[in-house]
Amino acid sequence: MKQHLIVLDLDGTLLTDKQQISSYTKDILMKAQQQGHAVMIATGRPYRASEIYYQELNLKTPIVNFNGAYVHHPTNSAWQQLHSPLAMSVVHDVVDSVDKFNYENLIAEIIDDVYLHNEDEQMMHILGMGNPRITTGNLKTHLLQDPTSLLIQATDEHVAKIRQHLEDVHAELIEHRRWGAPFNVIEVVRKGLNKAVGISRVAHEMQIPQERIIAFGDEDNDLEMLDYAGIGVAMSNGIEPLKNIANEITLSNNEDGIGKFLAERLKI
Repeated sequence: MKQHLIVLDLDGTLLTDKQQISSYTKDILMKAQQQGHAVMIATGRPYRASEIYYQELNLKTPIVNFNGAYVHHPTNSAWQQLHSPLAMSVVHDVVDSVDKFNYENLIAEIIDDVYLHNEDEQMMHILGMGNPRITTGNLKTHLLQDPTSLLIQATDEHVAKIRQHLEDVHAELIEHRRWGAPFNVIEVVRKGLNKAVGISRVAHEMQIPQERIIAFGDEDNDLEMLDYAGIGVAMSNGIEPLKNIANEITLSNNEDGIGKFLAERLKI
């Protein structure tokens, strides 16, 4: 069988609700690599919060982090990384414009540096995986570099209003996504960035055509990825818009959806 590129979202897709890779799916992914297929991760997480799974699967491929804002190769320093941060002027404009909304916090990330506008133990716990450097204080004062991403934390009732505002006022400069439940967080990255951007570069370098890309996802940050892949697979626990564009739907993240799909499709 010709080589395929298997692309895995993490939360709600590869990972069970207990934040683990099931033994069955892990076994199938390891066998797929032994057969010559390439496996890679594409996630909204920073690398520090996805490295544990990268290593668990013994991957040797590039990884897409921050929904395409940071694409790099953890095991090959010669591979030219792609880091596409937000311009500081855009960050200031967004921060100013959302001040009129009832948000709970603003968080900026520069690869492994985290800046919290307001001190928040829960968010520090969520963002603390991988022991990043954390700075707390007014973003306009403490954030001195263009950030990889900007997070806006708000109550559930205000998320839709803020996203609509971002679309109305800043659509030409940013992309924004909502984190999956239970997090009421809007993630903002530079315009034109998504998981498919990084995947396309990796596939081109590996000379794997689109029709042999199998991508799995569950949320709205997976839309472009599944649309780009020759075989876009939505998890049964995924959102309806994703299922509507997917080529196929597999079982949920808690039912070995990835493993069972690949076992059948790749005859593992």
